[in-house]
Amino acid sequence: MTSTSRALEGKIAIVTGAASPIGMGRSITTGLVRAGARVAMLDINEDWLDETASVMQEIGGDDAVLPIVADVTSPDSVGQAVERTVNEMGGLHILVNNAGINLRSGGFTNPGEAGRRTDFWTIDPSGWLRVIAVNLSGPFLMSHAVAPYMIEQGFGRIISVTTSMDTMWRKGGAPYGPSKAGHEALVAIMAQDLEGTGVTANVLTPGGATATNMVIPPGGTSARTLIQPEVMQAPAVWIASDEAGDWNGRRIIAYYWDESLPLEERLEKCGAPAAWPQLGLQAVHPDWYNQG
Repeated sequence: MTSTSRALEGKIAIVTGAASPIGMGRSITTGLVRAGARVAMLDINEDWLDETASVMQEIGGDDAVLPIVADVTSPDSVGQAVERTVNEMGGLHILVNNAGINLRSGGFTNPGEAGRRTDFWTIDPSGWLRVIAVNLSGPFLMSHAVAPYMIEQGFGRIISVTTSMDTMWRKGGAPYGPSKAGHEALVAIMAQDLEGTGVTANVLTPGGATATNMVIPPGGTSARTLIQPEVMQAPAVWIASDEAGDWNGRRIIAYYWDESLPLEERLEKCGAPAAWPQLGLQAVHPDWYNQG
């Protein structure tokens, strides 16, 4: 399967953080539209939305996308966006939780400090709260809003963009790392809660530093040396498809998605459980876990 197949014909998706000209959201939206899906594009930047929507309409036609200005940190804004999607596009089958910021992209770092490590005690508390709101509370609010609809129809795909484990706990990586660690844990919990409903929750991550407006290339490094956002397209289409009904509570590293391999071998190469449960139970009294 490739991102240009029509595997998602008739499906309707929401992609958050969809509009940045060099973002993963725009790339994922491109993959979904090429695969036949119609996409409600959520973003807070209206100018970017208009620009990206025009590009998507060139690819998929005038009704391929519905641009919606929405703030994923606001329950009211999220609820209105989901309602518009269902009413104006005729349904909802796929949610991609992609919207994310770090201190630099959120405007909490002075230009002269860009790229410098931030010790946790120097972080502006308003910056911490905003990053957690977008990167962790946002995916919860979006998933919370779409889950009842998806469960009722017996089909849904929730795809969440997190990050590599080492980024989650890297020195100087707060609050971005903790926010993504929380998001990953949320996916693992959602997947268990959704088991047997026809709705799945999974993680998709590029596999390392990716050429987006959130990443500052090291001195002398070109964006061409980074992972390109396009690696997200083919695995996103597969996770969203009917074929992936049994893929739940898992993570895919997009960089390792290898179209030359049979699907089973491909998933073995790029997939693993979300939130690393293979590390084993860590509770002092593991029997308490089993009573939950």
